[in-house]
Parts: sequence; C-alpha cells; structure tokens
Amino acid sequence: MKLKEFVLLVLFLFIDQITKFIVSTNLNIYEPIVVIKNFFNITYAQNTGAAWSIFEGKTIVLTIVSFVVSCAMIYWLFKNKNETKIVRFSVLLMLSGAIGNFIDRLLLGYVIDFLDFYIFGYDFPIFNIADSLLCIGVGILLLSTFFEKEKING
Repeated sequence: MKLKEFVLLVLFLFIDQITKFIVSTNLNIYEPIVVIKNFFNITYAQNTGAAWSIFEGKTIVLTIVSFVVSCAMIYWLFKNKNETKIVRFSVLLMLSGAIGNFIDRLLLGYVIDFLDFYIFGYDFPIFNIADSLLCIGVGILLLSTFFEKEKING
C-alpha cells in the first residue's frame, strides 16, 4: 500500500467513524431528523446484519468475513503496486468501507447506520458512510473493468 493510499484510508475511516459517533451519541434510536421532507432523514439504527439486514444476528460470521476480506484487499494492494490508479482507488474505497463496518461489529456487535432515503415512495434501507464507500468502490471497479474491456474489444 502506498503512503497516499494509507492517508486516504485513514481519512475515510475517520469520516465514517466520526459520523457514526456523532449520530449514536446525539440521536435516539429510530427517531428521524428530517433533512429533506419525504426524501432524506438522518435516522440512527443498529444493524446486526449486512445490507438490507440480511444475515441479521450473524454478527460473529460477518465480523470474520469482514476481517478476511479486509486482509485480502490489503494483501492485494501490497502485491499489485503497478495496477491502474482507478482500480487501486476502487479497492481502497471497498477496504475503507469493510474496515469501517468491521470496527463497529467488533466493538459494538452491530453496525451504526443513519442515512435514510425515501426514493419514489420506497423507504430505502438505512445505511452509513462505510456502506457508501463499499458501493462506490464496487461501482468504480465495475465501470473501469467494463471500459477496459471496451478498449480491448473496441
């Protein structure tokens, strides 16, 4: 892992953990703060599962999986120093998200979620910064892979 990447990792983890701390120490569980009516609330939730609360109550398994996946991504970052910046950045985002939620599971036994959106009347599952980092990282990786294949095939 390069120094710039390590600094970004620490920054992303800080943002994730400080937002979770602020929410968990200032809000009551499931009491929303309306930011944009009928679209966005800040709502403190404790998630013992994964995305959409799947595997609810499987904190030990999810903690182990998060640890193993994080170790694999760290190993990959050290072994693939010549990979493109965009691919390395996407892995760094995913790693930041995985470690952010790992910290919660390890220390609290659940993940702190608080970003609560209603999209076209659908109450989207509450999530956090770490989840966002994971999803953005996966999206960037998929797009970069797609466009790389387009260059090769095009």
